[in-house]
Amino acid sequence: MTTDRSAARLSLVAGARRIVVKVGSSSLTTAAGGIDPARVRQLVEVLAAARGGGAEVVLVSSGAIAAGLAPLGLTKRPRGLAAQQAAASVGQGLLAHRYQEEFARHGIVTGQVLLTVDDVTRRAHYRNAHQTFAKLLELGVVPIVNENDTVATSEIRFGDNDRLAALVAHLVHADLLVLLSDVDGLYDGPPSRPGARLVPVVRSEEDLAAVTVGSAGAAGVGTGGMTTKVDAARIATGAGIDVLLTSADQAAAALAGAEVGTHFEATGKRRPTRLLWLAHATSGQGTLSLDSGAVRAVVERRASLLAAGVTGVDGSFVAGDAVDLLDPDGAVVGRGLVNFDADELPALLGRSTSELKAALGAAYEREVIHRDDLVLL
Repeated sequence: MTTDRSAARLSLVAGARRIVVKVGSSSLTTAAGGIDPARVRQLVEVLAAARGGGAEVVLVSSGAIAAGLAPLGLTKRPRGLAAQQAAASVGQGLLAHRYQEEFARHGIVTGQVLLTVDDVTRRAHYRNAHQTFAKLLELGVVPIVNENDTVATSEIRFGDNDRLAALVAHLVHADLLVLLSDVDGLYDGPPSRPGARLVPVVRSEEDLAAVTVGSAGAAGVGTGGMTTKVDAARIATGAGIDVLLTSADQAAAALAGAEVGTHFEATGKRRPTRLLWLAHATSGQGTLSLDSGAVRAVVERRASLLAAGVTGVDGSFVAGDAVDLLDPDGAVVGRGLVNFDADELPALLGRSTSELKAALGAAYEREVIHRDDLVLL
């Protein structure tokens, strides 16, 4: 079985023409918080070798906040949002410059891509994000991706970019996602615990039943934990993308097809990109309560949500924001991008589109949430 598994791993990596690699802060920085040039150089050498083997590479890199700590005289990651954003503002330029220098040694051009959730959930933005990546890769550029931590709010606590990497892998139609950590794979318990065993392959949720990964969050400069990596693997594999999880020290072996770390096998099929982001990258800015008829229409018939089926509105949101849809028992059944502001909706509830058009004009004939902007949860 080991021989078969080794052959399958080698075939997987060799056949991957587009690879997204995610690296965390703790794998790039010193204990004091500054960028470790040796670690960055080692990573870039591995990615350059993958490029030399014919694969296109997208790098999702944490480290902006961590890189900004030492120049600002900070000894640890600040808790306040404004201080985190200030550190990101200083550190992002340093991080991008370091990557640019190291890739240039191999004759490779890099491009910086800073994303927020809006960039790939709002209809006007996501096509541009996809086209930008496509053009960069067509031109032979290695995109260096990070969240736009300088201006992000809730996104700054997004899970150490693991989830972002899974969503980017889907956005760029990657064949493989490689998550690099300071741990060499998924264990069935804390790796420091005597007797903890590496889980070499995860084929389904059943393989995770006996695994204890703890909670997200770690000391030092990083913010992620094994929980966020398993969640990212679920997103990617559910969208048809294989995932390798291993340590940054084993990146070369992983991208050479060696049987290291943990392989999460793809379980699902590719989904529309915006819906994947809507389901996994957003949180509802408010809620809409639905009657049973609207729930059936949305869930069973995959229809748009009309004002006639909405019984209540809660929260503060504007048109284009994500809102959660609740059934009569208060359970969340879906999430969608709403077409009206929160203060507009109460006057529309329970009224048909023809009635709204007659009373308020053609602008109010539209759906509360169009089915193309709605995902079931």
